[in-house]
Amino acid sequence: MTATVGQTAPDFTLPDQDGTTVSLSSLRGGWVVVYFYPKDDTPGCTKESCSFRDSFEEFTDAGAKVIGISSDSVESHKAFAEKHHLPFTLLADTDGSVRKEFGTGKTLGLLPGRVTYVIDPEGVVRHKFSSQFKPTSHIAEALDVIRAGSPA
Repeated sequence: MTATVGQTAPDFTLPDQDGTTVSLSSLRGGWVVVYFYPKDDTPGCTKESCSFRDSFEEFTDAGAKVIGISSDSVESHKAFAEKHHLPFTLLADTDGSVRKEFGTGKTLGLLPGRVTYVIDPEGVVRHKFSSQFKPTSHIAEALDVIRAGSPA
Protein backbone atom coordinates (compact mmCIF):
# COMPACT_ATOMS: atom_id res chain seq x y z
CA MET A 1 0.00 0.00 0.00
CA THR A 2 1.09 3.56 -0.54
CA ALA A 3 -0.23 6.68 1.12
CA THR A 4 -2.35 8.33 -1.55
CA VAL A 5 -4.17 11.65 -1.25
CA GLY A 6 -7.85 10.95 -0.58
CA GLN A 7 -7.26 7.53 0.98
CA THR A 8 -6.81 6.42 4.58
CA ALA A 9 -3.16 6.53 5.65
CA PRO A 10 -1.57 3.18 6.48
CA ASP A 11 -1.57 2.60 10.23
CA PHE A 12 1.70 1.90 11.99
CA THR A 13 3.17 1.50 15.45
CA LEU A 14 6.76 2.61 16.12
CA PRO A 15 8.88 3.58 19.14
CA ASP A 16 9.51 7.27 19.78
CA GLN A 17 12.68 8.93 21.05
CA ASP A 18 11.75 7.88 24.61
CA GLY A 19 11.04 4.25 23.66
CA THR A 20 7.25 4.70 23.96
CA THR A 21 5.23 3.12 21.15
CA VAL A 22 3.06 5.42 19.06
CA SER A 23 0.35 4.29 16.63
CA LEU A 24 -1.00 6.54 13.91
CA SER A 25 -4.54 5.32 14.62
CA SER A 26 -4.24 6.53 18.24
CA LEU A 27 -3.83 10.10 16.94
CA ARG A 28 -7.15 10.22 15.08
CA GLY A 29 -9.42 13.10 15.94
CA GLY A 30 -6.83 15.73 15.12
CA TRP A 31 -4.61 16.66 12.20
CA VAL A 32 -1.30 14.81 11.95
CA VAL A 33 1.73 15.89 9.94
CA VAL A 34 4.03 12.94 9.27
CA TYR A 35 7.33 13.84 7.71
CA PHE A 36 9.82 11.26 6.54
CA TYR A 37 13.40 12.48 6.50
CA PRO A 38 16.67 10.79 5.55
CA LYS A 39 18.88 10.98 8.68
CA ASP A 40 19.28 12.62 12.09
CA ASP A 41 21.76 15.47 12.36
CA THR A 42 22.49 15.89 8.66
CA PRO A 43 22.32 19.47 7.30
CA GLY A 44 19.01 19.26 5.37
CA CYS A 45 17.26 17.14 8.00
CA THR A 46 18.40 19.42 10.80
CA LYS A 47 17.16 22.46 8.88
CA GLU A 48 13.80 20.76 8.20
CA SER A 49 13.34 19.55 11.79
CA CYS A 50 14.30 22.92 13.25
CA SER A 51 11.83 24.61 10.89
CA PHE A 52 9.08 22.32 12.23
CA ARG A 53 10.30 23.20 15.74
CA ASP A 54 10.18 26.93 15.00
CA SER A 55 6.61 26.59 13.67
CA PHE A 56 5.51 24.07 16.31
CA GLU A 57 3.19 26.51 18.06
CA GLU A 58 1.44 27.25 14.76
CA PHE A 59 0.83 23.52 14.27
CA THR A 60 -0.48 23.02 17.81
CA ASP A 61 -2.67 26.13 17.51
CA ALA A 62 -4.12 24.59 14.33
CA GLY A 63 -4.82 21.35 16.24
CA ALA A 64 -2.07 19.33 14.56
CA LYS A 65 0.54 16.91 15.86
CA VAL A 66 3.94 16.73 14.16
CA ILE A 67 5.72 13.39 13.78
CA GLY A 68 9.15 12.91 12.20
CA ILE A 69 10.17 9.46 10.96
CA SER A 70 13.55 8.14 9.84
CA SER A 71 15.39 4.85 10.05
CA ASP A 72 17.62 6.10 12.85
CA SER A 73 17.50 4.39 16.25
CA VAL A 74 15.55 5.48 19.33
CA GLU A 75 18.88 6.58 20.88
CA SER A 76 19.84 8.62 17.82
CA HIS A 77 16.42 10.31 17.82
CA LYS A 78 16.72 11.13 21.52
CA ALA A 79 20.12 12.77 21.02
CA PHE A 80 18.89 14.66 17.91
CA ALA A 81 15.74 15.90 19.70
CA GLU A 82 17.69 17.01 22.77
CA LYS A 83 20.47 18.71 20.78
CA HIS A 84 18.01 20.77 18.73
CA HIS A 85 15.23 21.14 21.35
CA LEU A 86 12.65 19.40 19.15
CA PRO A 87 9.27 19.49 20.96
CA PHE A 88 7.57 16.85 18.80
CA THR A 89 7.71 13.11 18.34
CA LEU A 90 10.44 11.36 16.35
CA LEU A 91 9.75 7.74 15.45
CA ALA A 92 12.34 5.06 14.75
CA ASP A 93 11.50 3.08 11.59
CA THR A 94 14.75 1.13 11.82
CA ASP A 95 13.81 -1.49 9.22
CA GLY A 96 12.20 1.03 6.85
CA SER A 97 8.89 -0.86 6.81
CA VAL A 98 6.69 2.20 7.47
CA ARG A 99 8.57 4.25 4.88
CA LYS A 100 7.96 1.42 2.41
CA GLU A 101 4.28 1.11 3.39
CA PHE A 102 3.79 4.82 2.72
CA GLY A 103 5.54 4.44 -0.63
CA THR A 104 8.25 6.93 0.27
CA GLY A 105 11.06 5.83 -2.01
CA LYS A 106 14.57 7.06 -2.56
CA THR A 107 15.66 10.26 -4.25
CA LEU A 108 18.07 9.71 -7.14
CA GLY A 109 18.01 6.03 -6.11
CA LEU A 110 20.28 6.83 -3.16
CA LEU A 111 18.87 8.97 -0.38
CA PRO A 112 15.78 8.04 1.59
CA GLY A 113 13.06 10.40 0.39
CA ARG A 114 12.00 13.57 2.17
CA VAL A 115 8.21 13.46 2.04
CA THR A 116 5.57 15.11 4.22
CA TYR A 117 2.00 13.80 4.57
CA VAL A 118 -0.84 15.83 6.04
CA ILE A 119 -3.47 13.52 7.53
CA ASP A 120 -6.90 14.80 8.55
CA PRO A 121 -8.76 13.95 11.80
CA GLU A 122 -10.43 10.94 10.13
CA GLY A 123 -7.07 9.48 9.10
CA VAL A 124 -7.31 10.44 5.41
CA VAL A 125 -4.23 11.75 3.57
CA ARG A 126 -5.09 15.29 2.45
CA HIS A 127 -1.73 16.35 1.07
CA LYS A 128 1.62 14.83 0.09
CA PHE A 129 4.67 16.99 -0.54
CA SER A 130 8.02 15.65 -1.69
CA SER A 131 11.15 17.72 -2.00
CA GLN A 132 14.60 16.45 -1.13
CA PHE A 133 16.19 19.81 -1.84
CA LYS A 134 13.72 22.26 -0.26
CA PRO A 135 13.46 20.93 3.30
CA THR A 136 11.84 24.03 4.79
CA SER A 137 9.07 24.20 2.16
CA HIS A 138 7.33 21.29 3.89
CA ILE A 139 6.27 23.42 6.84
CA ALA A 140 4.38 26.17 4.96
CA GLU A 141 2.66 23.66 2.68
CA ALA A 142 1.50 21.54 5.62
CA LEU A 143 0.19 24.56 7.55
CA ASP A 144 -1.69 25.83 4.49
CA VAL A 145 -3.47 22.48 4.06
CA ILE A 146 -4.42 22.26 7.76
CA ARG A 147 -5.68 25.85 7.88
CA ALA A 148 -7.72 25.35 4.70
CA GLY A 149 -9.28 22.15 6.05
CA SER A 150 -9.94 23.22 9.61
CA PRO A 151 -13.14 24.99 10.57
CA ALA A 152 -12.43 28.58 11.56
